[in-house]
Amino acid sequence: MEWLSAENIVAVGTAVLGIVASAGIFWYERRVPRRKRIGYRVQMDNPIGDDVRSGRIGRRLGLFDEAPDMAGATLVLLRIENDGSQGIGRDDYTSPELHGLTAVFTDRVIRGVSVTQPTDSDHLMPHFTAERGFGYSGNTLRIPRVPLNHAEHFKLLVLLSGGDVGREIRIVGGIHDGEVHPNRSATPDDATPLFSRASRLITIMLTLSVLTLSTIVVARDDTPPPIGCAKGSLRVIGSTAFAPVMRDAAKKYEKDCEGASITVDARGSTAGIRDLNDVGTGTKKGSPVELALSDGPKPTDMPELKEYPVALVVFALVVNDDVPLRNLSTADVRRLYRGEITNWKQLGGPDLPVVLVSRDANSGTRQVFQRRVLKRGEIANSSVDCRHKDDPTAKVIRCELDSTEQVLSEVARLKGAVGYAELNVAEGAKGLHTLSLDADAPSVDAIEHGDSSYPYREIEYAYTYGWPAADSLVSSFLSYVRTGNGQDVIRSYGHLPCYIPVGMKLCA
Repeated sequence: MEWLSAENIVAVGTAVLGIVASAGIFWYERRVPRRKRIGYRVQMDNPIGDDVRSGRIGRRLGLFDEAPDMAGATLVLLRIENDGSQGIGRDDYTSPELHGLTAVFTDRVIRGVSVTQPTDSDHLMPHFTAERGFGYSGNTLRIPRVPLNHAEHFKLLVLLSGGDVGREIRIVGGIHDGEVHPNRSATPDDATPLFSRASRLITIMLTLSVLTLSTIVVARDDTPPPIGCAKGSLRVIGSTAFAPVMRDAAKKYEKDCEGASITVDARGSTAGIRDLNDVGTGTKKGSPVELALSDGPKPTDMPELKEYPVALVVFALVVNDDVPLRNLSTADVRRLYRGEITNWKQLGGPDLPVVLVSRDANSGTRQVFQRRVLKRGEIANSSVDCRHKDDPTAKVIRCELDSTEQVLSEVARLKGAVGYAELNVAEGAKGLHTLSLDADAPSVDAIEHGDSSYPYREIEYAYTYGWPAADSLVSSFLSYVRTGNGQDVIRSYGHLPCYIPVGMKLCA
């Protein structure tokens, strides 16, 4: 699944848009000019005395013991604040009276009031005069039209009697294009909550919903099944070097296309092509359900085999780690494989005899090596076990093995051994290293970007006998590998798909 697909970009964009919208809505609520707000909160409501009607005891000494009507005295601290975004002037209050706001203390009688304010708000104090409506009677406190800048506040410490703590305290009044409302705070001097409880809950729910939706969309695998899925059984034969790619691609195709069964039976490029040709020749009707992979083109004597370029594959010469050489010229490689170089010291290496570990005649990897690098065939085989000469007249030990894995294992085990293999497999092997040719390192990236003329490379071809039916499993799987999701498998193994722009040029 591509992380930068159009669907995922839309999903992530939706999540970001949802978060921005949530913030924007409440920024608008707080910042538009019409939102003028005065908030108030009770920061203290405590008893002063031994009256336990409220269930609380406040120890007192001195004046309160002798003062009349103070048996049930309480102290209330009110904080009144501009918690909107706009400043509030005297004319913003809507009360028809001289004062601006009215505080009502249910079931209690006001005995005295003290005004406090922060040290940086001394300019507020002149507003608290009787001429401007400041005063109290009974349970009602008249609060002047105090102008408040954004975030400014003042406090009123009120002495009361006759009622229990915790009784309702409310402030009434109005503001043009705004409101007067109660605030909540856990501690006396906590900052005013930016949003209301409902606003915070809505914001959290909306944000979580959008994030959950985008996560589901991005995380789930919505890769569509390949176009033209087909059922049945298919046998893939040929190249051992390309067999791991085909096994992986076959598993993915079977997962995407229910009812398909694909078996990979790799025994070498030449053996695979000849097997396909023999089966096709013996088939009386139609194209056999077989697909052959070959490292390089087919022989010219098989006209019925139809050719499909699949990938550009890079191969490499490998040498045992006891031979520290990292680069050879193609001329020196040809001398090695003609038997003219019998000891590595002839090429500036250690005093070790040369051991040539090769593939059998059916190997496409060997045929590519002979065709692209040697420009001729290899010398005769001289050893069965790669350790002893069976032909005493041979200049060097040369043995042939059936698979890439066997070649790499022997080269890693034998001092002085040299062989060849598919690059991506060779790079992961221990006990050996790859060789550059004419100072060009074996590198798919360098070849893809046009920075290398490295010669040991070849096109991996797929072959069918005749043209398979368009709705057949052979045709469907071949399209899957060449132009569909199989391209990702090819890339994952270090090869270059032929059906991409740069691949088309290199595979032409």
